[in-house]
Amino acid sequence: MGIREFPSGAPRGKSIAVGMRRSPDVSPRRLSDISPQLRQLKYLVVDEAIKEDLKWSRSVEDLTSGPVGLTSIEERILRITGYYGYQPWAASCKREERPRDSPGLAEAQAPAGVETGGRASRRCWTCSRAQLKKIFWGVAVVLCVCSSWAGSTQLAKLTFRKFDAPFTLTWFATNWNFFFFPLYYVGHVCKSTEKQSVKQRYRECCRFFGDNGLTLKVFFTKAAPFGVLWTLTNYLYLHAIKKINTTDVSVLFCCNKAFVFLLSWIVLRDRFMGVRIVAAILAIAGIVMMTYADGFHSHSVIGIALVVASASMSALYKVLFKLLLGSAKFGEAALFLSILGVFNILFITCIPIILYFTKVEYWSSFDDIPWGNLCGFSVLLLTFNIVLNFGIAVTYPTLMSLGIVLSVPVNAVIDHYTSQIVFNGVRVIAIIIIGLGFLLLLLPEEWDVWLIKLLTRLKVRKKEEPAEGAADLSSGPQSKNRRARPSFAR
Repeated sequence: MGIREFPSGAPRGKSIAVGMRRSPDVSPRRLSDISPQLRQLKYLVVDEAIKEDLKWSRSVEDLTSGPVGLTSIEERILRITGYYGYQPWAASCKREERPRDSPGLAEAQAPAGVETGGRASRRCWTCSRAQLKKIFWGVAVVLCVCSSWAGSTQLAKLTFRKFDAPFTLTWFATNWNFFFFPLYYVGHVCKSTEKQSVKQRYRECCRFFGDNGLTLKVFFTKAAPFGVLWTLTNYLYLHAIKKINTTDVSVLFCCNKAFVFLLSWIVLRDRFMGVRIVAAILAIAGIVMMTYADGFHSHSVIGIALVVASASMSALYKVLFKLLLGSAKFGEAALFLSILGVFNILFITCIPIILYFTKVEYWSSFDDIPWGNLCGFSVLLLTFNIVLNFGIAVTYPTLMSLGIVLSVPVNAVIDHYTSQIVFNGVRVIAIIIIGLGFLLLLLPEEWDVWLIKLLTRLKVRKKEEPAEGAADLSSGPQSKNRRARPSFAR
């Protein structure tokens, strides 16, 4: 049944099995005691069908591989019996070591080892260079985000001394969003190997809005609401700069990260994280303390309310974008922001005109407008948005977010020398609390797992260090004793 007799009249499988049984009284002490049974195994042949079913079985290969098979059978028998302290790994190691004795093979393998070592070192060097490059770009992006955000805030404050029109400034700066897609296309032409025409690239990016591309229905349902939120966010932020100092405005706007988490948890059903709830509580506590810092004056309360509303609009923009449109590639994001600029030109232009004729935002002549400040603010805001949206291509997202937090001390230093801000204890504590909450929100979702792994490694290292010290102490006297012993072997 799978094992058949060889035609030369060898004994049947039963006689082999009986012959291989070991008597309880007599146990073999040498391999020659069971050599007749080993010779009988030469006559065993395995059917082809079983060979196919058991082609990965080592026993089948051993039975049909001639002398090597018999050697492996001897090893198996001695492994089962356990006589003479038989160690099968020693025999297999001897077999593997035989070809290594050849000098030709050793010489041939040496360069290969050197080559693999060289490749490993090259990989490590390449990885370290790539990481260093990413960190270097991260530092550059952080500095760019910090300087552009702080610079635009300070320049807006400076502009309002001569041109008191926050909504007109918002409209003027938002028009510059139109340059997002042209700038992206220039970068695509310079960097991409497969260059496409503007029309081809535009059609490919329009797939982000659906199979039909950018239609009027899509424009008014998926682009227009975000245009309104974009305008509200910037207008409320700029209007708050008129009421309170730029340090308070910049630190309170950092609360938008906490609002994004709360809205994502409610609307998008994101994962609940206790540390982020703590961060949100810290942000709310910081807002209350910041209001208390100036004694609940009307201007400060209105300014703080405007900044909190601006942060809320920014959080709503981000959550709705993820809910309705999902994630966008670089080209798709550039096209979307350019569409917001087009929406601003077509549908928001009427509002500054109405404000001008109603004298809500009025200026005597166009020569009095500080065009340099307006263009500088628009360029800085455009730079900030470009780096914030496309900086992920060269560095980590966390580093980019750090630039927004670092703008707070920059604005504080500038305000200290250019305005009459008073950094009392309550204001400083509020700034620290909001900054701490913002940093807690930057922690990754699996930060607790990484922390547990780090603590476990530290504990293991602490346990290994005393063990290694004890081993060194114990090995010291033994080595001395060994040296002191005379050698009788000759």
